[in-house]
Amino acid sequence: MEEVGKVRLNFLRAMYVFIVIGLGLSNTPEAISEMGRAADSYTVINAMLMGFMILALVGVFFPLKMLPILMFELLWKVIWLAMFALPIHLSAGLDEYATDVAFACFIGVVLTPLVLPWRYIFKTYFVR
Repeated sequence: MEEVGKVRLNFLRAMYVFIVIGLGLSNTPEAISEMGRAADSYTVINAMLMGFMILALVGVFFPLKMLPILMFELLWKVIWLAMFALPIHLSAGLDEYATDVAFACFIGVVLTPLVLPWRYIFKTYFVR
């Protein structure tokens, strides 16, 4: 199996750190402040994002083993932009919250494919 170079591994680690910092600043304070107050879809999303953040932290130390986290990150952002943000933008326009989320998703859609080791992913997950 083809090895992934040290530079690519460091880019992967940087992407995991970027996710940890981003979610740590944007999601963790809200999740902690809402702890024990409600059990609704927002708290489920916050819990899932905290779990995602913890797995991204693991990715800093094991970048190749946690590649499915980055693949999931790319997929959900592409799906959200294509199925929700773009149609709303083309019809009524996005509100301030949706614009901020769309921008964050767009950044992820641009950066994530640049750091992913596509040959390694293809050989590891799709060729047997």
